[in-house]
Amino acid sequence: MLFLAIETTCDETAAAVCTDEPRVLSSVVATQHDLHGRFGGVVPEIAARAHVRQLIPVIDSALRQAAVGLDDIQGVVVSNRPGLIGSLAIGLTAAKSIALCLRVPLVGVDHLAAHVYACYPRLWRRPDEGIRVPPEAGEGGIFPCVGLVVSGGHTSLFDCAGPIEYELLGATIDDAAGESFDKVAQLLQLGYPGGPAIQRAADGGDRHAFELPRSFPGGPDSLNFSFSGLKTAVLYTVARLQQDGQVSASGVPFDLKQLKPPPPPVLNHLAASFQEAVVDVLVKRAEQAMERTGYDRLCVGGGVAANRRLRERLLELATSRGWELLIPPLWLCTDNAAMLALGGEFLKRGLVDDLSLDLSSVPQRGRRPRAASARP
Repeated sequence: MLFLAIETTCDETAAAVCTDEPRVLSSVVATQHDLHGRFGGVVPEIAARAHVRQLIPVIDSALRQAAVGLDDIQGVVVSNRPGLIGSLAIGLTAAKSIALCLRVPLVGVDHLAAHVYACYPRLWRRPDEGIRVPPEAGEGGIFPCVGLVVSGGHTSLFDCAGPIEYELLGATIDDAAGESFDKVAQLLQLGYPGGPAIQRAADGGDRHAFELPRSFPGGPDSLNFSFSGLKTAVLYTVARLQQDGQVSASGVPFDLKQLKPPPPPVLNHLAASFQEAVVDVLVKRAEQAMERTGYDRLCVGGGVAANRRLRERLLELATSRGWELLIPPLWLCTDNAAMLALGGEFLKRGLVDDLSLDLSSVPQRGRRPRAASARP
C-alpha cells in the first residue's frame, strides 16, 4: 500500500511517500532553524505559521521525488501526538483534508513510537549508514526492544513489544535532554540548535574538567530522567568563573544579563563536561531498562541520538553486554516523515482513524485498536 506521511510536531515541516513493506520512496524536510535561532529555541507561534507556508510545497516535493501523484495515494499517515499544539494542528488538518478528498484511510501515529521505528534498517538509504551491532541486527525485525527516544522535547524509555505495542517505562520529569543542550548552548553563546553546537565545542575539551551532577530521580525502581539541575549547575559554573575573573556581578550572586561564557579552552572543557554528564545519564538509564525488561535489543531515536559521544558510549555498552544496538542514520534521527512508515503497520491491520482523530501535546502509552475501515 502506498501512503503519504505528514510530520509537523515541532519546527520541521516534513512529508514522505512510503509503502507498508516498509519502504521509503521519498522524504522531504523543511527546517526552521533560521527563524528560531535568535531566540535560542522554538517559538510555537512562529513554528505554526511556518508550517502553513511550507507544508503544501513540501508535500508536492515528496510526491515528485517518489514519481507519484495524489491519485496514487492509498492512505494518509500523520503525527498527531505529542508536540506543539499549533504545529500539530497544521499537519492534522492537512492530513484529514487529503484523506477526505481522496476517500482513503487516515492513521494517526505517535511521534515517539515513530522515532523507535526509524531504527528499522529497511527504511535506511543504505544498510551501513546507521549503527547496527552486530552487522546483521534488525534483519529479522527490531521488536521486541527497549526504545530510547532522546529529542528536544522528550527523553523517554519504552518497552516495545511490537510496532504498535509499547509501554512507557520512564521519562523526563522536567527538561528533556535536547532542551538542556539548547539552553546550555544559549548560555555559552554557541548558537542554535544546541546539540550540534555543544558537540563542536566539546571536541578537544576535557570531559572531566568540571564536576557536574548526574541526576537519577525517583529512587531505585525509577527509570525517569531529570536535566534541570544539570543545566542550573552549568549556569552557576559560568557565574563562578566570571566572578573569579573579577567581573562585576552588580551586588548579587550573579546577573544573568551580565553573564559571559568563559573563553577557550575553558569553554571547550565546560561543553565537554556537560555533554558527558548528559550521556552518562542516558546510557545508565538505557542499561537499567534493558536489565529490567530482559530484552537483548536497544533501539535509539530522536535528534540527540545524532550526538557522536552518545553513539560511541552506547556502542561500547552494547558490545560489552552482547546486546543488539540499532541507531538510525543522522537524517532519520532528527524529525522527519520517513519514520511515519510506522503507519503502514496500522494500515496492514486495518487499524485506521476517522475524521474525529484529535491531537495531543502528550504521548500515549499504547494504542487501542479501532475497527477496520476502508474510509476515513
